[in-house]
Amino acid sequence: MTTEERFERIEHVTAGLVEERRKDREESRQLWRDTQRQLDQLADRVSGIAIQMDRFILEAAARDAETDRRFRETDARIDKLVSGIGEFMRKQTGPV
Repeated sequence: MTTEERFERIEHVTAGLVEERRKDREESRQLWRDTQRQLDQLADRVSGIAIQMDRFILEAAARDAETDRRFRETDARIDKLVSGIGEFMRKQTGPV
């Protein structure tokens, strides 16, 4: 193999390595873009879930307040009913 042939072979191998590196670099860029897109989508989903959770928390707090109000009303009605029954029984049995 002559010196010229060796240089041609080295140039050929080097050109192949350069092309391979270019392809690797482009593939890496594409993977990076895909990863960034997926991260953006994930961030959007997380943000959406956070908004839904905030709404859920507010709705749950409102439901809890309404439930508490209704329990208090029911307790008051039961107290009045028990007092009324006691009063009715006192009237029926007369003074003790």
